[in-house]
Amino acid sequence: MLFRERQQIVICVVAGLMVGGFVLFRYLPLQKKIKAVARTKAAEMLAITNASAENARLPALKEQLLKLERVVRNYEANIPGHRDLGMFLHTIANLMNKHNLRDQLVQPGKEIEAEGLHCMPVSMQCKGRLKQIFEFFGSLQVLDRVVRIGQVKLVNDGDFSGEVSIQTETFIYYRAEAEQG
Repeated sequence: MLFRERQQIVICVVAGLMVGGFVLFRYLPLQKKIKAVARTKAAEMLAITNASAENARLPALKEQLLKLERVVRNYEANIPGHRDLGMFLHTIANLMNKHNLRDQLVQPGKEIEAEGLHCMPVSMQCKGRLKQIFEFFGSLQVLDRVVRIGQVKLVNDGDFSGEVSIQTETFIYYRAEAEQG
């Protein structure tokens, strides 16, 4: 009987070692791999979800890009490659005459250069009714050249006839690259 008990103990120990070996060398490594695969799968699902959300935004971003390209194209088209100051001054005089503004004075200032652009300040003075002056500014706004209004000073005439004097500093731009080429 002692032999049988020893045999059973040996069988139990061997069975225990087999179960322990299985758990230690097969089950636990597979569990680690399963958890790693589950984490990778969750990360990939999150990436897919984020990509789907970004993909949904793609048409709106594409439309925004097209709008910006049109604005840049229009902006570049409105900054000539040459100064053409004489033509601009002639256009300003014509606009002032068109809106019946009097006592006109238009004087270019000292040119400024910055990052590929040249900027020419132009001082303007004239007199007229407020409506005429606003119409003049509206005409400036739709010119085929970028014109930035820096300062505007409106002064009411002393006799309160409805006429105002205006002094303004405007800036016109042209690209420096064209000047060198």
